[in-house]
Amino acid sequence: MLHPRVKEVTERVIERSQQTRQAYLERINKAKKQTRVRSGLGCGNIAHVMAACSSDDKARLKADEQPNLAIINSYNDMLSAHVPYKEYPDLIKQIAQKYDATAQVAGGVPAMCDGVTQGRDGMELSLFSRDVIAMSTAVALSHDVFDGVFCLGVCDKIVPGLLIGALSFGHLPIYFLPAGPMQSGIPNKEKARVRQKFAQGLVSREELLEAESASYHSAGTCTFYGTANSNQMLMEIMGLHLPGSSFINPYTELRDGLTGNAVERMLQQLIDSKDANCLADVVSEKTVINGLVGLLATGGSTNHAIHLVAMAKAAGVQITWKDMADLSEVVPLLTRIYPNGSADVNHFQAAGGMGFLMRELRDAGYLHNDVKTIVGEGLDAYTQEPVLANNANVIMTDSQGPSKVKWVPCPEKSLDEDVLRPVSNPFSKQGGLQLLTGNLGKAVIKVSAVLEQHRVVSAPAKVFSSQSQLQDAFANGELNQDFIAVLKEQGPKAKGMPELHKLTPVMATLQDQGFKVAIVTDGRMSGASGKVPAAIHLAPEAVEGGIIAKIQDGDLITLDAPAGVLKVHVSDEELANREAQLTQPEMTYGTGRELFAGFRNIVSSADLGASAFGIEE
Repeated sequence: MLHPRVKEVTERVIERSQQTRQAYLERINKAKKQTRVRSGLGCGNIAHVMAACSSDDKARLKADEQPNLAIINSYNDMLSAHVPYKEYPDLIKQIAQKYDATAQVAGGVPAMCDGVTQGRDGMELSLFSRDVIAMSTAVALSHDVFDGVFCLGVCDKIVPGLLIGALSFGHLPIYFLPAGPMQSGIPNKEKARVRQKFAQGLVSREELLEAESASYHSAGTCTFYGTANSNQMLMEIMGLHLPGSSFINPYTELRDGLTGNAVERMLQQLIDSKDANCLADVVSEKTVINGLVGLLATGGSTNHAIHLVAMAKAAGVQITWKDMADLSEVVPLLTRIYPNGSADVNHFQAAGGMGFLMRELRDAGYLHNDVKTIVGEGLDAYTQEPVLANNANVIMTDSQGPSKVKWVPCPEKSLDEDVLRPVSNPFSKQGGLQLLTGNLGKAVIKVSAVLEQHRVVSAPAKVFSSQSQLQDAFANGELNQDFIAVLKEQGPKAKGMPELHKLTPVMATLQDQGFKVAIVTDGRMSGASGKVPAAIHLAPEAVEGGIIAKIQDGDLITLDAPAGVLKVHVSDEELANREAQLTQPEMTYGTGRELFAGFRNIVSSADLGASAFGIEE
């Protein structure tokens, strides 16, 4: 039986989305009815498609009898999570040839690293990059010569951008192929400890770099549960990954086997059964709700309060922060992965992983089972985990595919309840994210990473316009007190809504020293942020007339996460008086000045319904 709250939220999402979803599906159904795409091309068009192909692939494309697969690749050799994708196109092409089919790299998308741009000018372009990726994906697929698509992406804006762009071609079967997390390095708590010591001037830069390098040390996703790994959870719980494939390490036999299996599955669906589920059928209202539930049950990245809304919107599905908050009241928190705990995603995978998590949520009525996935109907396949077929220590179930990978039932019990728990014994009866409302507007907070004793803070404001201002104040000994740091002019129109991860070591240090501290901002915090209560994504933003622009040093602010309250204790009359004294801030931009200056004119947190970011009540 579906949980009543999940049923209620789903029904209102379906009703709210009726017109936009219908319009989307009409467009997709029209594309479905068209003849095989390449049969309508002129000789000059098809000649361009196959000009650089091998003679064998030219013959296949001329015959136009077997599928041609598109590869959208986010590979670069600077970003650790995307380095493994270098070999994927060759593997996909080799398997396609075995089926007398073809595969082509249709396009590449930019993949920037927020870990590199934190606190730098480049961070102002970070969120913008998601929409560049979406457009790049659509441009690559606009050649209209493909029968199926593989999207290769892992990290923060890359997966949301790929999905938003791919949904414009939702009449095609589209798989997302993960690359997996790097092997575990030093414990995340140790890394955080060294960061705080450095912020206090107690360790050298050399010691800090040594700790960071011991954490980020090889190819693969960073192992904490930030936006990148939240992306992987979402793609699996929404049925866009192969079951159990999200958190298998790169350059392993099982990882390569899963990639090969995915290609074989799609080709068999296209060639043999002719009934591959297209992307538009997989990404439905119920699928999106499943994604929201997964996000809440795992304490996923607050960035998905923006990204998942925008991804859903691209499929004609309208979800709001209120939907998320209402679900969060009843969805149990089942994982503790850093920054919500001390473990990393490799520990989560070892404890039972996605198969255990999805079975628990589904059986307790928190997930819709009547959904389509890339492997078929329902979620039964996603309660299993992949193993190599030559492993003699497992009892095989149905192979679910032709390659050397087989699927077996996931563990009946969690192998580590410090990391992963059943619904009957959750870490919390409520989910990891919370909506905050009050006279300041609307914001979100990640409560799963904040200890209970820190979830309510009422303290005077200290107002800053940049991370560096706060860091300087800390270095000068000006912050040894209870306070709420207010960082204004960090919203999408002001500055591209940069992540403010540099605040975490400073504020965490003050909290550890016994001060009651919190953050309020119209910007973002990294998916890796936690520990200190932070009301983020505040809308409306300062440059759009938000109340945050009127806050002054010393104003009493209350952030009450359990009650969902965020307010400044200043009268309406006083706020009105301050309105006349406000001056429009001088907008400064970094390396992307010209590009961002044009972008900021089309987005803002005040224009919620039309915003490309998808922030909406």
